[in-house]
Amino acid sequence: MTTPLTTTDLDAAASLRRQLADHLATAGHLRTPAVDHALRTVPRHAFAPEVSLEAAYANDIVATRHAPDGQVISSISAPWLQADMLEAARIQPGHHVLEIGSGGYNAALIAELVGPTGHVTTLDIDPAVTERATRFLTESGYDGVRVVTADAEHVPTRLIPDGGFDAIVVTVDTWDLPWIDALAESGRLVAPLRLHGYHWAIGFTKVKGALHSDEPLIVCGFVAMQGDGAWNTNRRTVPGTGVHLFWEDGTPLPVDQLAPALTREPTVTRTNITVGGQEPFDALMLYLAGALPGFCRLEVAPDVNNGVLNPPPKHWPGAAIVRGASLARLAHERIGDGEDGKGQYEFVVHGYGAQGHLAAQEMAEQVEHWQRNHRGVRCPLITVRPAADRASADTDHEPHVFTKKHTQITVNWPDRAPQHREPQHQMNGGALCTPFAGTLHTRPSNVSEGRAT
Repeated sequence: MTTPLTTTDLDAAASLRRQLADHLATAGHLRTPAVDHALRTVPRHAFAPEVSLEAAYANDIVATRHAPDGQVISSISAPWLQADMLEAARIQPGHHVLEIGSGGYNAALIAELVGPTGHVTTLDIDPAVTERATRFLTESGYDGVRVVTADAEHVPTRLIPDGGFDAIVVTVDTWDLPWIDALAESGRLVAPLRLHGYHWAIGFTKVKGALHSDEPLIVCGFVAMQGDGAWNTNRRTVPGTGVHLFWEDGTPLPVDQLAPALTREPTVTRTNITVGGQEPFDALMLYLAGALPGFCRLEVAPDVNNGVLNPPPKHWPGAAIVRGASLARLAHERIGDGEDGKGQYEFVVHGYGAQGHLAAQEMAEQVEHWQRNHRGVRCPLITVRPAADRASADTDHEPHVFTKKHTQITVNWPDRAPQHREPQHQMNGGALCTPFAGTLHTRPSNVSEGRAT
């Protein structure tokens, strides 16, 4: 049983809540009075009684449930990310809202946004999570929130209001978006969508039965979807090398023939394109994933010393392509300290095998194309259509088209205006879509409050 807080504790919690909201507002995460009010009103500590008040109101996740191997499978999301996603959802008083991935706190924030005339349904596959959410919502005065235990791949029809939900907020990593039919026309859907293993929180509006992005893309990380919506990483291991290749989107290719290629030093194709040590380049990864046929992600087992993969990918799998018995992968080399002292790096492509230099040149040309035409412009536009609307099977092989189980997703990259184009190898600077994108050294550790659904 949770020990009731004293009056002094409650005063301290209120002060910490104001400080957190002030920080989020100053940083630009709170952009409307309604979301600002919600963050200042809902007692975050009430949904995280296992941690101190300081930890409950830190701008970080609070892990609330772990798998036997120690992996976090449920948590309260980082407040900055919750604020950004709620702003993107554009929830109004009276709205019917579905949250996929529960925990309680985010549902309470949504309840504040919809007000007494609105309705909130929060859904999770794990009964331990929904029991916890129900208990804390009731104790905090948000017992009007409907908590449902179900697999989000199959939202029960009885839960969907006439005309569909006005907004759907997904707080687990999802490989697909099977909820288009549950969303009202002109409704908003905000979800952390996986495209070849890259995670982007994206805000969509439903127009004529399709979803269209119109918000900046936010690089993030959430706990994984479970149940029938769980994805297959399609991992293949090159024998005897400790190298794993992932085709999360697309058809896996044979890898056994790559073993000899990974025993010899690679060729190096330089791009002369540089990036700062703390400068985001996640948009480049998403671009390459759509532009290069047979794109995959490459990872080296941590207990294996493969000297030819130098430097090995760190923190997350690197970009790669397989061409028969040859392989190319994107890497970087430090070429200086940079103006901020945090390093200056050049993108290079390593080629392995007899035709590795050709594969490397193919990848380098796409890096250069991104630099010339897309670096530094506004976010790509994401369109999601139901799979039934697919024009033909040929579209499965078009560049920047990702074919999922329920949908087909198209990424449209806007070109830089000709008068603003810079020389091919000149640094363009600045985050392309979001200030929270990963860099050469860091990756966001924001994990959603929702458990696998």
